[in-house]
Amino acid sequence: MSAGRILVVDDEPQIRRILRTTLTSANYEVDDAKTGEEALRKLRDYRPDLVLLDINMPGMGGLETCRAMRTDPNVAILMLTVHNTEADKVEALDAGADDFVTKPFSMPELLARIRAALRRVPMAQSSPNRLKVGHLTIDFGTRTVMQGKNSSHLTPKELELLRYLTQHPNEAVPHRELLQAVWGPDYGDQVDYLRAFVKSLRKKIEANPDEPKFITTEPWIGYRFNGTPEVMP
Repeated sequence: MSAGRILVVDDEPQIRRILRTTLTSANYEVDDAKTGEEALRKLRDYRPDLVLLDINMPGMGGLETCRAMRTDPNVAILMLTVHNTEADKVEALDAGADDFVTKPFSMPELLARIRAALRRVPMAQSSPNRLKVGHLTIDFGTRTVMQGKNSSHLTPKELELLRYLTQHPNEAVPHRELLQAVWGPDYGDQVDYLRAFVKSLRKKIEANPDEPKFITTEPWIGYRFNGTPEVMP
């Protein structure tokens, strides 16, 4: 049984060949594309579960391709980048990526990231679909947040991160707990990784992301969601 369908998008033939061989050996179905334009066509025809997308490509670049792909809320997008700064990672998340992997990477690391990106946290039956906290409205069903009149779409991992925080309002949730709840047991120590996701999420839910009111940092511990969410019909 297939572990999932993956579309590899990279302009370098050697990388596409290596990834196809490795992923096929790991029981994934694999197709590839060498340009962003080709990738968008295959996204419609191949219907992958996950896209491995190089950020630096000639023509239609990875970020532009990612934004275009993000109109499909069901596909996971993993961006491959040669840059390792927080700003570059947040830029990838802002474009709609679910995750990022820095080149060069090990295959075990890449496979772990793929499993985490494809992992979906089951929603509790009692979990509400819509919440309101002050001027913030969260619609988990449509994966959107409304901050005043401004609406933003959440990626699947941003959605799960926000859901977990709102399920523990006014509590200091440790880094390890958040990482393992949303990404799985392999991610307990990836604090810098979590920080990039929180920064991206704050841009969507905070009136002033540099002075957050909803998601605040608990130094040396984790993060806190401030406010008591009201369930909306």
